[in-house]
Amino acid sequence: QTGADRAALDWAITNNIPHGGWCPKGRLAEDGVIDTKYNLQETPKAEYIQRTEWNVRDSGATVIFSIAPTLTGGSLATAGFAVAHPKPCLHLSAAQSTTENVENFRKFIMEHKVEILNVAGPRASVEPEVGTLVTGIFDAACE
Repeated sequence: QTGADRAALDWAITNNIPHGGWCPKGRLAEDGVIDTKYNLQETPKAEYIQRTEWNVRDSGATVIFSIAPTLTGGSLATAGFAVAHPKPCLHLSAAQSTTENVENFRKFIMEHKVEILNVAGPRASVEPEVGTLVTGIFDAACE
């Protein structure tokens, strides 16, 4: 999806970090077909919800980014799947400072010994600034 998901994939590619995950059948996203530069597997169904659940299921933990302090829509569903599949989940939002978000992110990754991280959050049409939040936290966390 555009937004948080795509920003994380782009960050991984730029930083030579292996990436993967699931996307809907047909490689559907709100801006069209997902480019093949993203190493994603298609789910059997075109519905976004299956992709959302399978990315939670197949990861060690999930971080959900948002500008808003409260989760809604697919981001809220992602948090619900983390509970259903008993996977650690962290919500980082622009309501906290970058310093606080980076500290919480680092602590979460270390505490849960995360090897495969699922990144989720709103699409760009809902929160256009979310991609910048994702890359800013990732950049700062890796300093």
